[in-house]
Amino acid sequence: MSGSRRRRLADVPPGAENPLQFALSQRDRNTIGMVEEAIRHKQVLLAFQPVMQARAPDKIAFYEGLIRVLDSTGRVIPAIDFMDTIENTELGRQLDTLALGLGLRALNDNPSLRLSINMSARSIGYRQWNRTLDRWLTRNPLIAERLILEITESSAMLVPELVVDFMDRLQIEGICFAMDDFGAGYTALRYFKDFYFDILKIDGQFVQGIANDPDNQALTAALVSIAKHFDMLTVAEFVETKEDAATLINLGVDCLQGFYFSAASTRPHWLRPADTQKAI
Repeated sequence: MSGSRRRRLADVPPGAENPLQFALSQRDRNTIGMVEEAIRHKQVLLAFQPVMQARAPDKIAFYEGLIRVLDSTGRVIPAIDFMDTIENTELGRQLDTLALGLGLRALNDNPSLRLSINMSARSIGYRQWNRTLDRWLTRNPLIAERLILEITESSAMLVPELVVDFMDRLQIEGICFAMDDFGAGYTALRYFKDFYFDILKIDGQFVQGIANDPDNQALTAALVSIAKHFDMLTVAEFVETKEDAATLINLGVDCLQGFYFSAASTRPHWLRPADTQKAI
């Protein structure tokens, strides 16, 4: 940054936003407004990405349903473009509820489908989220054994005791749980052994380019070892090359997910052209 630029920023009155802060806050306001509008009109949908079996890479273990919103022009906006801004707000809880409703409808309509849906630990006590789950399980109890709920490592560590209790209650009904972004650095081992997650999804920072990265190979091997000790299935995310996939298979990872196999699609094969995604 030039000296004159630094002086101009330094001249901003105390309590006022400098130009960069203003731009960032304006961007966040625009993002929040877009998501609010999409939720108000239920302009949301799921994109489905397959998770492949490592030992039989042509066979699908399950799908992950990834939330998308439509902006005012009808463009499909992925979660990475808005989730950081709204995750800790009421909008985040509302999106979790809509994603759950879409996922449960898909499970109800497709008896052979096994599906994971993302949620924040902040949604555990959210009344609408719980009502949506209870309503669908009452309608079709067989959904539970094909539902996987994904909670990020960082989110789980915000309220670990609450997450443990939540998982204990729902695992009895047959629901599985996946810890997303495992290895990102938040989990305290004293809590980890109490979580009893069924699936660990290894964070993409260890996966991308792993074929040529001995350090990440060693770290991933350690993560796989921890998962196997606790009898948990492992999924490597962000698998983008044949070489990375082969390396992960040799390291003992159970499942692989990423663009090398397939991008997420809002029009999976089980949806007929006339079908629409509708949350209840």
